[in-house]
Amino acid sequence: MNSEMAVKIEKGIKYSYEPERFEFTQLKVNVRGAHRVHPVEFDDGNWKCNCEFFITHQQCSHTIAVEKLLGRTLPGAIPRIS
Repeated sequence: MNSEMAVKIEKGIKYSYEPERFEFTQLKVNVRGAHRVHPVEFDDGNWKCNCEFFITHQQCSHTIAVEKLLGRTLPGAIPRIS
């Protein structure tokens, strides 16, 4: 590995510890639930899931799981679950 790449890797790692640098505008992920796969989307600050619970509550175990996985990189997207 050349020295330029080493610097870029080090800088990337540093950035990864500074979540304020990141602003997700879109994200798509499939979440394997207990009975089927649910496509979960984050678009311009809003979540979307195809499960019945999400339709009535605007959040669900699938969106909560993705938000918890990503930690503080999606501030304000859904209420924090401790």
